[in-house]
This record gives sequence, C-alpha cells and structure tokens, in this order.
Amino acid sequence: MPKLKVVTFGCQANELDSARIVGILAKEGYTFTDDEREADLVILNGCSIREKAEQKLFSRLGTLQALKAENPRLRLGVAGCLAQRAGAELLRRFPYLDLVVGNGEHLAEIPQLLTIAPGQPTVAASEPVGLFPEDTEIHRDSRVRAWVGIMEGCDNFCTFCVVPFTRGRERSRQPDDILREVIRLRDAGYREITLLGQTVNSYGKKLEPPVSFAELLRRIDTAVAPGTRVRFTTSYPRDVTFELAEAMASLECVCEHIHLPVQTGSTRTLARMGRNYTRAEYLEKVTLLRSAVPDLAITTDIIVGFPGETDAEFSETLSLMGQVGFDGCFAFKFSPRGGTPAADLPDQVPESLKAERLSRVQELQWHLSLDRNRALIGQAVEVMSDRELQRRDSGLGSGRTRQNKIVHFRGASVEEGSLLDVEITDATSHHLKGVLIACV
Repeated sequence: MPKLKVVTFGCQANELDSARIVGILAKEGYTFTDDEREADLVILNGCSIREKAEQKLFSRLGTLQALKAENPRLRLGVAGCLAQRAGAELLRRFPYLDLVVGNGEHLAEIPQLLTIAPGQPTVAASEPVGLFPEDTEIHRDSRVRAWVGIMEGCDNFCTFCVVPFTRGRERSRQPDDILREVIRLRDAGYREITLLGQTVNSYGKKLEPPVSFAELLRRIDTAVAPGTRVRFTTSYPRDVTFELAEAMASLECVCEHIHLPVQTGSTRTLARMGRNYTRAEYLEKVTLLRSAVPDLAITTDIIVGFPGETDAEFSETLSLMGQVGFDGCFAFKFSPRGGTPAADLPDQVPESLKAERLSRVQELQWHLSLDRNRALIGQAVEVMSDRELQRRDSGLGSGRTRQNKIVHFRGASVEEGSLLDVEITDATSHHLKGVLIACV
C-alpha cells in the first residue's frame, strides 16, 4: 500500500485539515508514516498568516527536493492557506511540486488530483465556497481530545489579515451535522471537544433559519453526557453577546475559558486594523463575560508594530493588558501580507522597534500569567489527564484545568482522559503544580 506523510505548519484549523487529508487518503488505501524517506506522498499543509510560517514550509520543501531527487516516485504537494493564497505561483517557484491544493472543498479533491500522471502538476485553489464533505472519516491522533470544525471563512476583512482570501467568506455547517459528529465522538470515548472556526462565535448567521453560537452550545450540552468538556476557538470580540455569556455560565459542558484576540489596546490602531470595535467596547465584553463567569480565563492575541503605531499607542496596549489581566497571550510582530491593505500603509515600524515592543509585551504577560496562576495555590481544581503533556522520566501526571491551564501533579497513575481533583501547591507563569486528591 502507498504511504503518506503530512506535515502541518499552523494553527488548530490547519491541524484539523491535516487530519481530514489523512482520513480521505486512508479511504484510497494510503497508510500513514512518520518517515518521509519511506513515503510515496508528502503533503505540507501550510499557514499563511505570517511570513515566518511560510518560510518554514519553504525550507522544508528544499529538503524534500533533495529527497525527491533520490526517490523519483515520491510525489510532493502543498495544501492549505499557503496553497490557497499562492496557487500556481508555487509551481513556478518549486517546479518539482506535483499538486497545490487550497482549503475547504478543495481538500476533498486530492484523491482525484493524484490520478493525474506524475510530472503533470495540478492546482486546485479557486476561492473556497463550500465545506469539507460530511461523510469523510477524520484521522485523530488523540483518543480523548477532538477538534470539530463548525464553520469556515471570515467576513471581517481586518486590514492585516489574509484569512478571508485563504479561507473564503463565512459559511457554517448545519447544526444537525455538528451534533451527529459530537455524539459519535462522545460514543467513541472522547472526553474533550474543541469547536473550531476562524470567528467561531459568529457561527450560524447565514444559515436558514439562523442559529446562534450560544444556541449551538445549548444543543451540544443537551447531547453530550456529563463529564464531557467543550471548548471553542477563536472568538471575535464584536460577536460576544449576553446570550453567549449566559450560555458559558449555565452550561455544564462548556469550559471556563475564552480566547478573545484584542490585537492592540489603542482605539486608533484598532480602527486602522479594521477591527470594528474600540478599546472601551472590548473592555465592556470582558466585563460582561467575567460578570457571568467569575473564574473565567481569558487569553488573547496581540500584534506589535502595526504601521503607524506610536509609543503612546503601544503604551495603551500595555495598560489594557494590565487592566484585563490576561491569563495568556500570543504576541507577534506585525508581518506585512501581500494583498492586504496594511502591507501598503505608510509609517511602517522598524523591525528593531517591533522586537523591543514584542519583548515588553512578553515580559508583562509573564508577570500577569504568574499572578493569575499563583492565585490558584491552595485551591482544588478539576484536571483532565493528558499524556501528551507529560514530561519524560518526571514521575508526574499532567493535564489541563477547565480554564485550559497545564497542571503537573504527583499521585497515582491515571488513565488518559480521566477527570481528577488536584490541589494546587505551586505555580509558574507557564503551568501549575499540584497533588492528586481523587478521581472525579
């Protein structure tokens, strides 16, 4: 049987797409391998949000070119957001590629494209307008945690972002299809399900009839047994509603964590980014959520060095971080993306200043995370054990709280996916330490 290797560069959505690729090619007789030297087909599934992610993929392609010279039967493909954005340009730049496949429904075309004779490269990268077929089995590495895509695309068109161009316009799966997948996962023993979308809480606006994201959460909560955790990412601030806050407060399955990208603390910079909310409006959303869910953990994304960002505007980002007290933050230097309005804005910030600002954001977040984590010392928290987090030869169990905080704990050996009570005894900015009390 032919062998397949898929290499992923990117976020959870890219990881889910890779699982879909493995699943659809398994139906065609491919077996999965970690060794690219024994593979008949290698597909690089790449992100295009930042230049660094693209460069990593290009570097890997260079390595694979040498491998293909040694093994002419090897076929190479690029899939995902990078393939969607660059399309046929990838074939011109890397003529040894065999296929370039974009997002959405295009991923399901891979088996058909592979029937084309080697040496005749193909491209499937027109704008995605559909969804991945519902009847395709998804390959899942974990036995207890699963991603479930509920929507694709984005209608916000932030001035720095390529997602509307690489993932297409916003489109949602039917709620009954999502519920069937969630119930299958529950019945198969999965204990934690993460709902994915580029703006996940914008779900359902274009369905007929419309279905709100909060309503979808209610239906899922009714469908899954007690003890199943439900997470979701990534949320858009404008679409945080009272209904969503109420659902997070009242639904047993929904975890007390939200990833809510702010990008900057300056209203003026937010306007240049096209984010459609102000600093004050973001803070109002935080107040709404924390009033409903007092023990809510909030993580965020921040971009430093957006074109025209002044020292005063950057200081507003630092002050907002302190005001919110984020539990965690993914911070990045602004990366110009060709075809986006921000790439051509005047007053681009020097790289050295971007690096300095990034360092200051990371240092501040280190202290904020440490303070938030130390506040849990002495408390008993629910932890779901997760073998992927365990340290080698440490003798410690590991898992995550409902707030998505990593915990390393001492105690008896436990089965992966078990729900445990752990008393927190110490904390760092990155993780908690504790002692196992009991299985829930």
